[in-house]
Formats: sequence, structure tokens, C-alpha cells
Amino acid sequence: MSGSGERPEPYDLVILGGGSAGLTGATFAAKLGARVALVEAHRIGGDCTWTGCVPSKALIKVARVLHEARRAAVFGVELAQPACDMARVRAYVRAAVEAVYARETPERLTERGVIVVQGRAAFVDARTVRVDGRALTSSRFVIATGATPRVPDLAGLCDGPFHTHESIFDNDRLPRHLLVLGGGPIGLELAQAYRRLGAEVTVVAEALLPKEVPAAREVLVEALLAEGVRCIVGTVRSVARAAADVTLHTSEGTVTGDMLLVATGRAPRVAALALERAGVAYDASGVKVDTCLRTTSPGIYAVGDVIGREQLTHLAGWQCFQAVRNALLPGNASGQPAVLPRVTFTDPEIAHVGVRPIDAPNDQLVVHRRELALADRAVCDGETRGFLEIVVTPGGKIVGATIVAPRAGEMLAELALAVRMGLSLTELASTVHAYPTYSMLVQELASELAVDEFVEGRAGKLATTLGRWLR
Repeated sequence: MSGSGERPEPYDLVILGGGSAGLTGATFAAKLGARVALVEAHRIGGDCTWTGCVPSKALIKVARVLHEARRAAVFGVELAQPACDMARVRAYVRAAVEAVYARETPERLTERGVIVVQGRAAFVDARTVRVDGRALTSSRFVIATGATPRVPDLAGLCDGPFHTHESIFDNDRLPRHLLVLGGGPIGLELAQAYRRLGAEVTVVAEALLPKEVPAAREVLVEALLAEGVRCIVGTVRSVARAAADVTLHTSEGTVTGDMLLVATGRAPRVAALALERAGVAYDASGVKVDTCLRTTSPGIYAVGDVIGREQLTHLAGWQCFQAVRNALLPGNASGQPAVLPRVTFTDPEIAHVGVRPIDAPNDQLVVHRRELALADRAVCDGETRGFLEIVVTPGGKIVGATIVAPRAGEMLAELALAVRMGLSLTELASTVHAYPTYSMLVQELASELAVDEFVEGRAGKLATTLGRWLR
């Protein structure tokens, strides 16, 4: 810094990264009265707003509308053959993005007391970052720079164009045959969406949704196959190009299409940050942090996708809140939530929270299941593919749940709260649910089990006997 002739700008806190994590942390810091700078190299809102959650859900909505139009005859409604205009689809997706971004612009952040600094940041030392020639100093930093698409090292892949989640939402052409490399949530959500939009789709992956319980995975794969999505479970060995076509050579044979989407995971975005100058340890898996999100350099924290753990928008925001709390307030809060819900937004959706049956010995868990076809609302909607599974301890305490249903993500909240608060099935059963809703399935399952437990128990048998006597 010496001899540069510039005067460093002092802050109480500097957050690197203006995505969902940085937005949450910066707003919280400003509310605490801190002078906080939010540094973003590209666009405020990050992946979630521009290339992730928001555009993907908008595209999924468009695809679902088209899918429902095609099956309208099932409900006694006759429609002309529907088709999509990809230019207008892209316009709809962009409009959704802009509507969300309007709430998080630099101007809005300034109104909330956050100082927005646009540019690429690199550490000079553990107390200074330079942002395109502008020096910011602080004794506290939070690294929230997110992640970037992980592109596999495959022969021929980079010899021609392909999409990742960073570019696919700008696409305005419906491919004849979309090839999707990767079987995680991003790959399968977009595979189903493009199939519904009218493209042939083939997914190639070593595994499909490997984090989900087998039963949930089976239901979704069955749904994808029924809609015409082809799934190849195998390894891609090389990529070949011929004119406008792209061919994947896999362990299970070859498949050719005219558009390729690479959805093989995301790598922490740490390049160009010069973390070594600040004494921050990291490797290919991400920035190293302790349980309170502190890095190896005092006063510097890291959160969200950049630490290479679960890459979820809601987790990143929560962690940044915790990191800012630890940086600016007394005490130390854990950076790992006790309960972490997640949702894959396919149709049906897959939602999960807490323990899975395979996470503990069978004698320590009891799994209760109810088919979605038993939910009256699902029958009315003609959406009966799926199930509800609740995992409890032998004493009835709820420790986990998996839902496969059209609105599984919305149904999950009360079960996440139940796991967080250590509620029992009886407590869920005693909470009146509105009818007819998908969530009524939760109360019905809980009530059935609670009644059975009561009737078969000593107190229930005694009460039943007394009831008969009184009658």
C-alpha cells in the first residue's frame, strides 16, 4: 500500500460476493449499525437471481403450463396442439429475473445502509482488499463468492459450444435433441423442462440424484421415462462434433444431439482472490472454515458455496447471517444448521429434511410411509404419483422426512420445524390442517399412527375399557 498515493477506505465489515449470502449478511450488518461494503464483480443477486433458482423456476413454470395443456383432454378440456415460442419463453424468464432483481439493486441496498462496490476483489493482506484499484480496509471480512460450473476434463468437450447453468437461460432456440451431462438436481430439472417444451432429451450420468433415498429416486425416474426423457446411467468417455451435432461416447454406447448442457456440479469460486496473501487456507474443495465459519486467518470468515459443502441458496444466506453475527457481536454461533431442508424442483418435487433411514441402524429408527394417492387433493388434481415418509425414533420423535409430491417443497416446512423442535407424531396429529390440501397427508399419517399407538398402549386399553363400561 505504501507509495500508492491512494487513501484506503475503512469499513467495519467487507463482504466479498453480492449473491444471496452477501445480500443477507450485508443487510444484517447495516441493521447492526456497521459501516459495511458489499463487493460484487458481476451482478448483484449472484447465481440465484441470474442463473440459478429464479430463472430455472420460471422456466419450469412455463414447461409445466405446456405440459398441462398437452394433457388437458384428461380433464375433459379440448385444446389445439400447443407449442412454445422460445424467444417469448426467454422473455418471460428474463422478466421474472428482473422483477426479483428490482428488490436488490445497488440503489435499494444503498437505501438500507449498504455501500455497494462493483469490481473484482483481491486481498493485499489480511486487512486490505483491492477492488479494481480501490483499496478497502477492515478487520473483518466475509468471503461469499459462491461457485462456478465445474466442467469435466473430457476429450473433445471444449472443441465446440455447450451450455452450463450460466448460459442456458439465455437460450432462445428449442433444440431438436438436448443432451444433459449430469444427473443432479440442476440437470434433471432442466431435462424435464426442455422435454416438456418439446425437445427430445437424453440424460447421461454416473448416478441420478445420488443424495436421495432410493424410493424417491425411483418415482422420479419413472416420471421422467413416462414423459419421454431417456436416461443413460454410465460414464462419458469423450465428446465428438460434426457440423451442428454433438455426440457423447459413453460406457453404454453413443448418443447424438444438437445441444449440450453440462451440469456436473459447481466448483468454489476462489480464483483471483489472492487468498494466500491473507493467510486463508483453501483447496479444490473450497475455503477451509471451522464450525463457526472462521477461516485460518483471524477476522476472515467464509460462507455458502465457496466453502464447498451443501450448495443451497437458503443455507448460504443463513450462514452469512451467522458469520456476520460472529464477526460483529460477542459470542460464537455455529455455522452448521441443526436442520437443513432441500428440494429438487422436478415434477413431482422431491423434498427432504433430517435423517434418512440409511443414516442410522434400523433398530434406532422407525419409518412410516403413506402413498400420495391417499391424499384427496392429489386425487382431485390427478397428481397421485409420490409418497410421504416420516422417520421417527422408537419413542415417536420426528427426526427426518422425505416427500415426493407436486408441492413437496411447500409441504416440507412443518416437518422441518418438527425436526428442529423435536416434535412427536402425536403433536403433529393434534394440529388441525386445512382440508383439502396436500399437507393434510401429514396430519392423516400422524393421526393414524398416534391413534394406533394410543389404542395399543396401556392407557388406551384402560380408557377403552372404561368407555365401554360407561356406555
